[in-house]
Amino acid sequence: MNERRHDRRGFFREFVKRVVEPAVEALDTGAAAQPLVILRPPGALPEPNFLSSCERCRACVEACPADAIRPIEVDGPLYGTPGIVASDQPCVVCTDLDCMTACPSGALRILPREEIDLGTAIVDEDVCLRAKGEACRICVDFCPLGETAMRVDEKEKVAVLDGCVGCGVCEHVCPTSPKAVRIDPGVRLNV
Repeated sequence: MNERRHDRRGFFREFVKRVVEPAVEALDTGAAAQPLVILRPPGALPEPNFLSSCERCRACVEACPADAIRPIEVDGPLYGTPGIVASDQPCVVCTDLDCMTACPSGALRILPREEIDLGTAIVDEDVCLRAKGEACRICVDFCPLGETAMRVDEKEKVAVLDGCVGCGVCEHVCPTSPKAVRIDPGVRLNV
């Protein structure tokens, strides 16, 4: 009888080792393998023009007061070009927009704040705490452009308005995991 109990225990240990652990590992890998969304700095030319104009000099990286702009470090044509990962550190749409004036090549055009287009915030109602009846409004309160970009509407839901420039502050401060607010850049960079 003792041998049988030992065999059964061994069977379950082996089952966990061969089936459960690899399944958990696969799930963890799947969650981490979500595509990385990289935004271009404010004033960026359309992507083909940006790639041919950008000198990869890092002037915009050094000029960014929020340390949001970082060189892309993947092999290929995007290597060394500037990008922003909003979930790590968003563009804060700083007052002077130093990155645009620092660019020596014209890859970043000087634009007024309201004409910047990094993308658009998208709210996932299935994840948003406010849509679930909680009083969360962190994304609205931290938006650097205020209620011209994002507000709580008449239905008490987060609404993204035409004034959204896609800076990513809302995504960065969103307390949910996965994020209820994400920036859609419109044009995806192949990284």
